[in-house]
Amino acid sequence: MLVLGIETSCDETAVALYDSSKGLLAHRLYSQVDVHAEYGGVVPEIASRDHLRKLLPLIREVLDAEGLKRTAIGGIAYTAGPGLIGALLVGAAVARSLAWAWNIPSVAVHHMEGHLLAPLLEPEPPEFPFVALLVSGGHTLLVDVRGVGSYQVLGESLDDAAGEAFDKTAKLLGLGYPGGPALARLAEEGDAGRFHFPRPMTDRPGLDFSFSGLKTHALNALAALEGTPQDKADIACAFQEAVVDTLVLKCRRALRETGLGRLVVAGGVSANRTMRKKLQAMAESERCRVYFPRPEFCTDNGAMIAFAGCRRLLAGQFEASAIEARARWPMDTLTGA
Repeated sequence: MLVLGIETSCDETAVALYDSSKGLLAHRLYSQVDVHAEYGGVVPEIASRDHLRKLLPLIREVLDAEGLKRTAIGGIAYTAGPGLIGALLVGAAVARSLAWAWNIPSVAVHHMEGHLLAPLLEPEPPEFPFVALLVSGGHTLLVDVRGVGSYQVLGESLDDAAGEAFDKTAKLLGLGYPGGPALARLAEEGDAGRFHFPRPMTDRPGLDFSFSGLKTHALNALAALEGTPQDKADIACAFQEAVVDTLVLKCRRALRETGLGRLVVAGGVSANRTMRKKLQAMAESERCRVYFPRPEFCTDNGAMIAFAGCRRLLAGQFEASAIEARARWPMDTLTGA
């Protein structure tokens, strides 16, 4: 089956073609970062309008790239949630309309399931079961994964997600938008020994996270200083170390509690080089193996949606003709494929 994947959950318009026999054929992405930068964050209405403007041209582009006509497509997968409801509705409406017009099935894909399965697109994919750490701007989850759709959430953030905390702290430091990658770059210039930020919720049992207090810690540290470039670099370094160390500790705890020997790390923050290095070292010490998606598939992309949708379509799952999107969608409500 050849599946067209559509991703419009936030500020990136992405499409891809995935063939169940040949693998990923083509993918394209248009980022709205420059559009939202002047506002310091994503403006939902602008995001929705930009998805409308870019989605159909991108679909034509991936088809033309492979010399394919629309009659070659056997199914459509689209992100139905969680995310910005207006942005999601753009992708859902286009996907359902094309599926109806072309008389092919379509399937709604959970955005975080797409991220979770992204490492399966790599040449050496992980086998089930495994522990998954999903870290993005909107979510931080630890999941016991037994198969596609068989998920048990082990822990999650009780307030800000890791990526959200990165972005907010970057804004405090005057780094602009998008803040997470800018803070990570600045942290490389910082002195790791100057400040010590707490590792939240690591002194108690459990696998939940809390990162909102680290923003306050960064704000208080900055207020006590002159705010020189080096001050900001040192604060960025201390903040990043605290977030990464917390994630590493909780991953180690999850691996030990489940007895599993594989860890999958996905989502936008999974591109962070410090986190990759420390998780790799932890996995080696635990005699486990850690899997990451390639950097271009860490952020939102159509390839992960096409792949996840293909698995579900081949299992006989598809949507009715109603156009539906969900701003919130608990991951543990998904069924197997």
